[in-house]
Amino acid sequence: QVQLVESGGGLVQPGDSLRLSCAVSGGTASNYAMGWFRQAPGKEREFVATINWTGSTTDYVDSLKGRFTISRDNAKNTVYLQMNSLKPEDTAVYYCAAASFPFRSLKGYTYWGQGTQVTVSS
Repeated sequence: QVQLVESGGGLVQPGDSLRLSCAVSGGTASNYAMGWFRQAPGKEREFVATINWTGSTTDYVDSLKGRFTISRDNAKNTVYLQMNSLKPEDTAVYYCAAASFPFRSLKGYTYWGQGTQVTVSS
């Protein structure tokens, strides 16, 4: 069965950078479009970014364009989220997910990781 495991989260100060990783096991990463979502305390899970099967196309929520970059290395069965110039409002649990197509809606994703906590505070 496909499993997704996020890593790379932690406590950082405003302006710092983090690189999150999502390792795919029990399947081949290139078979799936991948997405990153995040959920802040008391709020709904929201779309962050998605990437197609080969990494040739990406999509981002407008508010994060220019700061966050999604990428993938199918040879390593891994998807990444590079987060730069982090702000306190970026604090959330970040989840990776796998889908048949690079949907923006979380309802399109079949497999989910358990999430990794990102806290941005001074």
